[in-house]
Amino acid sequence: MATIFVQIASYRDPELQNTLDSLFNKAKYPDNLHVCVAHQHSPEDEWDKVQQDVKNGRVTILDIEHTKSLGACWARHEIQKQYKGEDFTLQLDSHHRFVKNWDVKLIKMYNKLKKEGHDKPLITSYIPSYDPQNDPKGRVKQPWAMRFDRFTPEGVVFFMPYTPKDISKPIPARFYSAHFTFASGSHVKEVPHDPTFYFHGEEISLAVRSFTHGYDLFHPNEVIAWHEYTRVGRTKQWDDDKEWVKRNEFTHARVRQLLGVDGEVCTPCNEKHFGDYGLGKVRSLKDYEKYAGIRFSNRSITMSCKNDLPPGSDLDEEYFESFRHPIKLLQGYFPDNDHEFCAVIAEVNGQQVFRQDLNKQQIMNVKQFGDQDHWIEYQGPKPTHIIIWPFSNTSQWYNKQVLNI
Repeated sequence: MATIFVQIASYRDPELQNTLDSLFNKAKYPDNLHVCVAHQHSPEDEWDKVQQDVKNGRVTILDIEHTKSLGACWARHEIQKQYKGEDFTLQLDSHHRFVKNWDVKLIKMYNKLKKEGHDKPLITSYIPSYDPQNDPKGRVKQPWAMRFDRFTPEGVVFFMPYTPKDISKPIPARFYSAHFTFASGSHVKEVPHDPTFYFHGEEISLAVRSFTHGYDLFHPNEVIAWHEYTRVGRTKQWDDDKEWVKRNEFTHARVRQLLGVDGEVCTPCNEKHFGDYGLGKVRSLKDYEKYAGIRFSNRSITMSCKNDLPPGSDLDEEYFESFRHPIKLLQGYFPDNDHEFCAVIAEVNGQQVFRQDLNKQQIMNVKQFGDQDHWIEYQGPKPTHIIIWPFSNTSQWYNKQVLNI
């Protein structure tokens, strides 16, 4: 039976030991697993102990004091240094549950894709959820796939899970999940994690990098494992790291350069600036954009991408721009007691591209309950500024606020 290098980055996670137990207990060939855990822990967490000896040396522990951690991507990079040439690799988080014989199921799925002509299959997804407080009853029974959600203001593509209709075979995928990816072991060497990355931007960059290195992306058409998404009440790395915002901003800039977001150009950058963490040479960035239906230079997508149609289904399809951005509605914006509505207007260099009016109730909620977040979302170009302009019977058009983007 083939060997599998399992990568698990864990940060102060009480689910880690349960994850390891499920991983080994549900595998058909547990002795063929080499698991490496980046165990980022704190002495405050008495429960955070890994019983390495229980697994008879099949688990390599990277003992990392939580104050030394530089984030998830750095931890995953450290894990990949422990790769010993295993046939396959499986990247996970530290909060998972597994189906029986998950290892055989994944390898069978992989080999079938190989026989169908995919030289380098990569199986990945936002897998269905489980609830540690209601397990196993809380497990979702259907496989999930990934869809485009939005470009963040910084230019990073975010995704959302959805339930696909056709699960007769593995589903061609546009995107990559960092919490569940199965591929040949060579993926560790060909598409290593960039240790300078922090968090946001990790998945879209790995999707493009894997694709341009020749990997064909698929979502599994059956449930292989479950993932816990909320981690409610548990400490995250960014809760402890006072520098996380700077690290994340650096990552945003690196993603924009790598993918050409908003037209940023880094022509010799792929080799000189990114080194081993750049794009591949089997396919181009343009090839990925055509395949996925995403254009990074102007933050646009195709209708096929928006509607979850198979990637690459219409290479000549028209792109349309998509913008989504949070704004803060402050109590001070609404000084009168008789506001009728409030115009929220997106403009590009003085030209209106979008308008949405808040009604009386929405304004009253802000006045009564305090400052509130509000999302601007439309199909169109990124604005240069957003105008918040309330109208009241007392002051008419007054108290205009202009927010630069």
